[in-house]
Amino acid sequence: MAADRVQMILQALEKEYGDAGTALNYRNPFELLVATVLSAQCTDERVNKVTPALFAKFGTPEKMSKAPVKEVEELIKSCGLYHNKARNLVAASKKLVAEFKGQVPDTLQELISLPGVGRKTANVVLSNAFARDAIAVDTHVFRVANRLGLADSSTPLKTEADLMRAIPRDKWSRAHHWLIHHGRKVCKARNPQCVNCCLAVYCKSRQI
Repeated sequence: MAADRVQMILQALEKEYGDAGTALNYRNPFELLVATVLSAQCTDERVNKVTPALFAKFGTPEKMSKAPVKEVEELIKSCGLYHNKARNLVAASKKLVAEFKGQVPDTLQELISLPGVGRKTANVVLSNAFARDAIAVDTHVFRVANRLGLADSSTPLKTEADLMRAIPRDKWSRAHHWLIHHGRKVCKARNPQCVNCCLAVYCKSRQI
């Protein structure tokens, strides 16, 4: 897509969503890491209802690393996929304690070395907890980016690469939030609200 067209799309998104950020509640990088792991195939609203009790009991890598998996499962059960998520949270915490002195690392390669942490989760942490330039491709970003033509890819990884090429680096993190909000509010998976879309004039997939 031509650079001027990308710029117009970004300007429209910024006007509509401004300083939109993550909806997950957290106080430090570890809490954001845990919340983002829990958010897989689960709403942020549900995660925010679960994490207060979880963090009250196992709110540090040291405490989580010693937590009985069954106990973590009970606390996160309503988030779905709770067996795998609980195992991964305990295993990731053990690795944080053993290899990173109990601190969440601030590089992509170190983050994705943690059990249960993929590129999306790592980029969310880098962007929000460490203010790094990053694009996290979730289902909303993947859908909206490809509908708009900002990406032309069949996988999240390729979509991330397309977006990194198309969008100026200093706007990666903000644009990722704008795309998420647009996907949730307007460009929905089913019945996209094209008639109310601020980007309809730029969209190759508009249904009006």
